[in-house]
Amino acid sequence: MARHGRDGAGNRRRGGGLVVLALIAAVTVTAVIVGPELWHRYSDRVFSSRCSVTVGDETASLTAEQTNNAALIAAVSVERGLPARAATIGIATAIQESSLRNIDWGDRDSVGLFQQRPSQGWGEIEEILDPYYSVNKFYDGLIKVSGWQDLPVTEAAQAVQRSGFPDAYADHEGESRLWASALTGNGGRVNCDIGDADPTTARAFIERVDLDFGPGAYSVEVLDVNSDSTVLGLSPGDGESAQTPQLSAQSMREWAVSVSSVQSVIESSYEAAGWLREDGLVEVPTAEGSPVAGYDGAIVTLRTAPH
Repeated sequence: MARHGRDGAGNRRRGGGLVVLALIAAVTVTAVIVGPELWHRYSDRVFSSRCSVTVGDETASLTAEQTNNAALIAAVSVERGLPARAATIGIATAIQESSLRNIDWGDRDSVGLFQQRPSQGWGEIEEILDPYYSVNKFYDGLIKVSGWQDLPVTEAAQAVQRSGFPDAYADHEGESRLWASALTGNGGRVNCDIGDADPTTARAFIERVDLDFGPGAYSVEVLDVNSDSTVLGLSPGDGESAQTPQLSAQSMREWAVSVSSVQSVIESSYEAAGWLREDGLVEVPTAEGSPVAGYDGAIVTLRTAPH
């Protein structure tokens, strides 16, 4: 499974979806950095803001920072073609190990989302603190566990982590199942209550999509450009990473809400079910003649200039 994770020393491939960037570059401003620097820039907002997920009559909530990381964990499972069960196990493990935070400290030499230890062969500290590396290393271990799909969440997680508290992962199974369901397109809505969005670029957003789901997983179109925002349309693409059945406009809608605190998403919708940064979950019927009328995919609006 060489296409998953990082190549060589940890350089993840980028690309895909960039065919629209010549137009985007002319209408967008300040980029959002994806990487360790991102948390320093946005820490005040992501620590104080919260998101919730609802599936049927069940609801769970996380901070915006935690939700952003849950979205990454779920997206990587989708890129790898794994079932939603993998995302449930991954999210539950990260909640128990690090409270779903990419921390640079822990018990002994443990670091990162999954508190992986360099001394135990998980990689160098710098590698483990790269969330894409650590998530893929976790899934690499998970898929080697015989019958992992049918094991209780806590047993599957423990088989990978070998924790001193082997039963603790079970405490987070319920909430993790809700997040995994919504973020893999299996039902559920994500709602985030967050502050104003700083300007970003469409380029930065597309790079984040490619990082999470794989290059070319989603095809991106510029549907509209306004004085302070850019409207993108996203639908499953035709690249190598797009060959996984879990990719859908529905899961993209929920993923975009989940990363909104750091990717400056102000609207996300699909089939009239939408989310507005100022209002939360709403119905968004498309007016005839609108630039997005007839588009059959997720519609994501970014703040790309001061409002």
